[in-house]
Amino acid sequence: MERKQVVRPVKRLVVKVGSGVLTEKNGLNIPVMTALAAEICALRKARREVILVSSGAIASGLRKVGMKTRPKSVSQQQAMAAVGQGDLMRVWEEAFEKHGQKVAQILLTRDDLTHRRRYLNARNTIFVLLNWGVLPIINENDTVVVDEIKFGDNDNLGAMVTNLTESQLMINLTDINGLYDKDPRVHKDAALIPVVDRVSRELMNNASGIPGFLGTGGMASKIRAAEKVAHGGVASVIANGRIPGILGKIFRGEAEGTLFTPRDIPLCSRKHWIAFTKAPKGALVVDDGAGRAVRENGKSLLPSGICEVRGRFSHGDKVAILDREGRELAVGMVNYHSGDIRKIMGLKSTEIEEALGFKHDDEVIHRDNLVVTTNLEEENGVCMLTR
Repeated sequence: MERKQVVRPVKRLVVKVGSGVLTEKNGLNIPVMTALAAEICALRKARREVILVSSGAIASGLRKVGMKTRPKSVSQQQAMAAVGQGDLMRVWEEAFEKHGQKVAQILLTRDDLTHRRRYLNARNTIFVLLNWGVLPIINENDTVVVDEIKFGDNDNLGAMVTNLTESQLMINLTDINGLYDKDPRVHKDAALIPVVDRVSRELMNNASGIPGFLGTGGMASKIRAAEKVAHGGVASVIANGRIPGILGKIFRGEAEGTLFTPRDIPLCSRKHWIAFTKAPKGALVVDDGAGRAVRENGKSLLPSGICEVRGRFSHGDKVAILDREGRELAVGMVNYHSGDIRKIMGLKSTEIEEALGFKHDDEVIHRDNLVVTTNLEEENGVCMLTR
């Protein structure tokens, strides 16, 4: 795929910038942030809408409180982010102000995007800001995040925001030139991979999962993020954010970084949200007949095919559908509480009302709210939906 063909039609994009780009030994790398602000403003002048996903709050806080290493406990990271977030936004605001560009801060947790109404509220807010000509700067709300609701890293957040805003490209700026066939920090003969059409298990195994000094996401998390946007029909680029003029080079079609091409048949926005954004709360084990109906025939999941209910979840929550061996077949949103499903599993749909005293739907999971995960995997590929 020609890079110019990828970038030419892009009218809205997400630029995710990692801590390895934004920070230096003594705190925020202000010259790099100033240069990136100028590049983003150049894209804005070319009539492209840009959403910036920025790491760096915890790294900025380290300098302020005089710590040398990133704290490990969640409470300490929350406190560090509280110290650093204001400084991070101040530097961004000053950098963009030089070009007359107004900015707005948006702090999100995964919980905000898991609930459909809050997901749509966040989406509407971003679209209003873009319509006003204001640049949204998004970060994870580290001051309130806990393990159950955190994105895991801003690579994942960048992928979710790309889907949320229906952006046509995600650029993931890091402190390395792109994806290599080996770890370039260890192997001098490591070669840059210019284009990735499919993410194989071998590719994932070769990717470094070791995070940087101040960040949480290694190359593996960046590949997972690229896969998520690819399933939404969107291309992405992993490139070195410290290279001067990197955004301009990418939009001129130069061979910078690694390009991940989109899937030919992408998921619709709602099913992409179910698959990649909404967090799973439990699982349903199904018999062979129900598994075939869901996986091969695109059918809804009926109570008659359910053998076991795992976990506690409510109406509208996402669960995994497993076969008897525990292999994931699909994910979907349930129409009944876990306790109610335990009462109706194995029954016909006509028997639901008699068993419960009411009936929401004939299906436990309707096919419109179900994504077959085995269809998302290539023969040697990977698809990590529950991360």
